[in-house]
Amino acid sequence: KKKKKIENPKVQEYLVILDNKSQRLKRLTEDLIEASKIQTGNVSLKKEKINVIELIRQAVGEFEDKFSKKGLNTIIDCKQNEIFIFADSRYMYRIIENLFSNISKYALENSRVYIDIDIYGDDVNIAIKNISKDKLNISADELMQRFVRGESSRTTEGSGLGLSIAKNLTHLMGGKFEIKVDGDLFIATITYNII
Repeated sequence: KKKKKIENPKVQEYLVILDNKSQRLKRLTEDLIEASKIQTGNVSLKKEKINVIELIRQAVGEFEDKFSKKGLNTIIDCKQNEIFIFADSRYMYRIIENLFSNISKYALENSRVYIDIDIYGDDVNIAIKNISKDKLNISADELMQRFVRGESSRTTEGSGLGLSIAKNLTHLMGGKFEIKVDGDLFIATITYNII
């Protein structure tokens, strides 16, 4: 507890470091618990008809400040205003939020984020693309494995479990989740059946 004001600047510096480390450990613990629950299917889904376009636009709005601080320009390519899927809106938002959170941490500053939403037969494909600030030089499978294990695969600011949680939530709700790496281009694609 931070009851006493300590004057020594070196001690103050150590306290800040300890506080940051403990906050990171708390986030990691919470993410591990959540990842475990999702992986075992131990979550209650409230699936309903949701407009995935509206949900993505909402998420883009929420991340506008974070993206603009890094000079990231979001470009949405979609010909429809409404595409309905059957999913849990909270968890669907969490999937997009995790992907956007990764982008805000790891995308090359002053670059573009592409969100391509296309209909293929009975499916909607949502492809979210960004250029990585670090060289990836790694296969998509290896990158995903690192995230599943909670390792840092690009310089880490979080637990490293965001992609794993997004993937497992997508599968839990009957969707498909795929990651591709093309040079320094990182592409996450989510696919769901359209209602």
